[in-house]
Amino acid sequence: MPGHVKKVTGPDPDPSPWLEVKQALKDKCLLKPYDAKKSCWVPNKGEDGGYLEGLTEADMKVADWEAVGVKTSVNVNGEVKVFKSETICQMNPPKFDCAEDMANLTFLGDACVLWNSVVRYQNELIYTYSGLFCIAINPYKRYPIYTLRTMEIYMGKRRSECWPHIFGVAEAAYQGMNNSGMNQ
Repeated sequence: MPGHVKKVTGPDPDPSPWLEVKQALKDKCLLKPYDAKKSCWVPNKGEDGGYLEGLTEADMKVADWEAVGVKTSVNVNGEVKVFKSETICQMNPPKFDCAEDMANLTFLGDACVLWNSVVRYQNELIYTYSGLFCIAINPYKRYPIYTLRTMEIYMGKRRSECWPHIFGVAEAAYQGMNNSGMNQ
């Protein structure tokens, strides 16, 4: 067990709540409003930084640059803000929220990667893949996902057969070392 918690008796706890994207979460993500032609990400110029969700309203030309009018998610009074067209990023459909491998996203821009990471972190899913890489976001608390029971889930399996976890990367390296006889 992690840190100061001592395991006395009984089996290791089930790690799936911190590894598996449940169907209820997928259904909740699908409820997010989305328009394939208008939904976009715009840079957040506030103190938080990052990106805001928005809906494009109109294309325009301001001075010598192309601009787009966007109604962002924080505009409660329906105000349309103007952004340079090159700063606007396309948004993935909600079915891609909480994606286990970000290489499968339709649009793989900064905003989309950041959004997927944020949604997974908010739902206590700290591991995700991005192609060959495993991304971990420090939750600053301990989850029971480094137990013998969790390790056994990944033993002898391919990375694609299990949820994202560092044990999946370690198992792939171990299998590669056994198969090739070379360091990984």
